Amino acid sequence: MQVLRKVLSFTKQVIVVDDGSTDDTRKLLQEARLPITLIQYENNRGKGHALKTGFLKALEQGFTYAVTIDSDGQHFPEDIPLFIEAIRKHPNALIVGSRNLESKNMPGGNTFANKFSNFWFYIQTGQPLADTQSGFRIYPLKLLTGLKAITNRYEAELELLVLSAWHGVELYSIPVRVYYPPEEERVSHFRPVIDFLRISLLNTVLCVGAILYGLPLRIFRSCRRSQV
Repeated sequence: MQVLRKVLSFTKQVIVVDDGSTDDTRKLLQEARLPITLIQYENNRGKGHALKTGFLKALEQGFTYAVTIDSDGQHFPEDIPLFIEAIRKHPNALIVGSRNLESKNMPGGNTFANKFSNFWFYIQTGQPLADTQSGFRIYPLKLLTGLKAITNRYEAELELLVLSAWHGVELYSIPVRVYYPPEEERVSHFRPVIDFLRISLLNTVLCVGAILYGLPLRIFRSCRRSQV
């Protein structure tokens, strides 16, 4: 609730997706009577599904951009103005909050997974990006491609980046702060073996897609620019 209240100090246009929470989240949100759009469903369907649900609701309400922020407290809502400033300078970009991977208490597995993801992202798109695993972002909603087709779990965020890059959306990074609590206080739904295998499978599919789809698109856009 603390994260939500801080976000509301910057904007009253907030969509909360309760992805099948099993604690007191549902009750607390209903009792708080905050000025939010609340989407809830019984069973956990994954972060990708929650993102799709939130984006589609934002489009339905007529929004042009959506800032995504996790509710676990690792992101600082106070950094939201940095995204607003960045999107004013880059109105057609997908802005990614780049964390300091050497931050205190940063899990070693997260650092490895991010470097692994960054490497394959470069192979698939030809673009370097410092933090492909960051969930603190601002999306240009009308430029998102294949939204309904993305996967339902953690790897969806990587998929959105790759698809955006293939379709010529500018990707721009800004530094943001991050907080990781001590290991004994962390709560995570990330399943190291299963989810890492899912991400590896997705990277395999995206590498094939890069050859058959992404690379031809990049060549086509390059040819068009050279003719202008």
